[in-house]
Amino acid sequence: MKMKEILKKAQAVGIEKPDGMDKTKLIRAIQVKEGNFPCYATATEGNCDQEACLWSDDCMEDSSAVELHV
Repeated sequence: MKMKEILKKAQAVGIEKPDGMDKTKLIRAIQVKEGNFPCYATATEGNCDQEACLWSDDCMEDSSAVELHV
């Protein structure tokens, strides 16, 4: 999902000052506002049980990038 779309979603859930937040922090803040666990980009070894998650595709991609930098 493009950052513009993420910012729009953030505003829709009531995050008033999303500017300056990176993609990961912003998506986690959205997850919290929606009453979900802030798990974006924390999947390990390509495993996630949240298949219906809006962020699933980006999350798995970003989780892989984080694992490579550990």
